[in-house]
Amino acid sequence: MSTNSRTRSTVQSFADIKADFDAIVGSINYATMTTVDAAGRPRSRVLIPVWETGGEVPTGWLGTYRTPVKAAHIAGNPHVTFSYWSPAQNTVAVDTVAGWTDDPDERAHVWDLYRHGSPPGAGYDPGQFWQGPDDPAFQVLRLTPWRIQVLRGRDLVSGIPARIWRGSLQGD
Repeated sequence: MSTNSRTRSTVQSFADIKADFDAIVGSINYATMTTVDAAGRPRSRVLIPVWETGGEVPTGWLGTYRTPVKAAHIAGNPHVTFSYWSPAQNTVAVDTVAGWTDDPDERAHVWDLYRHGSPPGAGYDPGQFWQGPDDPAFQVLRLTPWRIQVLRGRDLVSGIPARIWRGSLQGD
């Protein structure tokens, strides 16, 4: 399939889209998370991941319940997509590889990211749902992005293409 240069543009580094990524994700907070089942059927749910965007490659984290459906989908296919959309037509799509982590230091780190917002505006007080980072019900997914697409609504109406960053994992 050929790339339509009017609808997307590849950027060389995550730094090229970081400011817009942080602003859009921080203003929307909620993302639609999509996984697929063993038959390849998608399943979506609305959750709030947090993102560390200070390095060359962003890292995402999802504090969540390890439901049987979510766990089965990720075990069968760890490719997970997060989609953000605002009424201003600002969008971010993050294609990731997800994996559970039981590391106590990572769980505490993720707990703090949620409490303080990462990026600013994204997150919440996880104490509303769990007793602490060592609560057995508080489960953490590490999200390794391999593709991120950012499109600002003002660019959409001006004909400026979506910007796409690709990490080391290629998949589409």
